[in-house]
Amino acid sequence: MNDHIANLTEEASRTLQRPNGASFEDWMNSRCVLRSTRSYDWNALKFQTEVDPTYARAQMRYVGTGGTGVHSDGNVVPAVHFTFSTMKIPVGHTGPLHLHTDTEEIFFVLRGKVKVFCESPEGERWEAVVGERDLISVPPGVYRGEQNVGDEEALMCVMLGSPRPVTPTYKPDDPLAAIKR
Repeated sequence: MNDHIANLTEEASRTLQRPNGASFEDWMNSRCVLRSTRSYDWNALKFQTEVDPTYARAQMRYVGTGGTGVHSDGNVVPAVHFTFSTMKIPVGHTGPLHLHTDTEEIFFVLRGKVKVFCESPEGERWEAVVGERDLISVPPGVYRGEQNVGDEEALMCVMLGSPRPVTPTYKPDDPLAAIKR
């Protein structure tokens, strides 16, 4: 494990301990994330929609801030070993190919039909169409993307195996690679 991840994990691990003076109820309430306290963040990936409007997707964060580049959200359970969010994907919209070099990423479809496509650094391609309660785990170092190929809005859980993933990158010839965030 690199030093950056080790430091983040050590810092976040303290959140697994009950704070001094906190009641059990208060501590557990701080770790309970209710849907009624969430809202979809359509701005987390807004920079992508400036390249292509069909890249519009919304993230709802629960544990940590995920890999979208949002680094602060006081309304989440601190991430210790992974992040967890949901992603809303309108019909026909796409999450472009991107690369996480430091962590695996899991897509778990709750609703809809999603095509997940992957590419190796050597250019080998793979894709699968997945639906309700199907899961795909993409290893680090493999490009990944998704597209809603169904006739309804798709909803999927996204989990990254790092408390604060390195911001993903894009292929050098992708217009998204030129955007500074």
